[in-house]
Amino acid sequence: MKNSRYSVKPFRPADAELIPRLFMEVYGDAYPVKMVYNPGEMIAAFESRRYFPFVVRTSPHRIVAFGALYPSAPFKGMYEFGQGVVSAEFRGSGMGRMLFEFAAEYAPTLPGAEIYFGEAVCNHTHTQKAGELIQTIETGIEVDLLPGHVYSRCSGISGRVAVVDMFRTYVSKPHTIHVPPMYADILRYILEGFDDSRTIEAARGAAPSTAATRFSTQIFSAAGVARIAVNDAGADFESAFDSETVPIENSGEIKVLQVWLNLSCNWITPIVDALRKRGYFFGGYFPRWFDVDGLLLQKVPGPPNWDEIRLYSTRSGAILDFIHGDWASVRRNAETDRGITHDRQH
Repeated sequence: MKNSRYSVKPFRPADAELIPRLFMEVYGDAYPVKMVYNPGEMIAAFESRRYFPFVVRTSPHRIVAFGALYPSAPFKGMYEFGQGVVSAEFRGSGMGRMLFEFAAEYAPTLPGAEIYFGEAVCNHTHTQKAGELIQTIETGIEVDLLPGHVYSRCSGISGRVAVVDMFRTYVSKPHTIHVPPMYADILRYILEGFDDSRTIEAARGAAPSTAATRFSTQIFSAAGVARIAVNDAGADFESAFDSETVPIENSGEIKVLQVWLNLSCNWITPIVDALRKRGYFFGGYFPRWFDVDGLLLQKVPGPPNWDEIRLYSTRSGAILDFIHGDWASVRRNAETDRGITHDRQH
């Protein structure tokens, strides 16, 4: 992938010593993925064949742009493009777009790749525009995902930073999803513009009494984020979920909790109800997250940083409007349950 002078090239181990300088220039030592500052760790991840960085070099001794593809979902055929960064000296040169174009062409060549995923930051719209250029489709918005201080050198934001979730299908997999009624309209809206087909059925019923709940939990302490994939949801979901999450919330370190539910589950509605009672609200539709599709619910301790979310497309604006409304609905229901009104407590 080239412009008039420079091109994007796959990572080579000698690059690992140069990449920390680029991140220090742009973010100082605040970037939450600490591997980018650790050459040995980066080389080990690359040699494991589950981490695929790429760079723009202006000389053998200087890297001015960087990005990487890596599996980040339960389904290992999904590759996320992340850690994209361009030296301030080269902003406006088209290098950011070059990284996105390279990632879109590189991803389907990687082991088992079937779908592309990206999180476009919302403190500006440049990465959202680049995502549209490579034919990704918006399916959700993760509010308050990233610490605002990470981006203080790049923009004047004061709060945490949201991201738009963007996907592109390389290998089609039509299948049936079971949709809870409170999210039927927004999921139909998202799927109308998606690049693969799904059969939508209303979710019905309760979990079998013999089914046990299983989680996969990741804690990202530097970002203040906990991510929980519900691999199986059983009749014990509520007690199991509380046992999993109450210690996380009580730690005081986590600012955002995210939960992914499997949309192949026909008894997803009571699971969603249980999460909404605990303060979780809609985040997005995640195609192929479990190989079959996932539903993201999210929770933050106070009002999200709505005012500093910058969106590029009408589609992402409609998704944000729904998320804002669902957050407000969940909050109102919680206040009603506690006997609280907006102006006084009884």
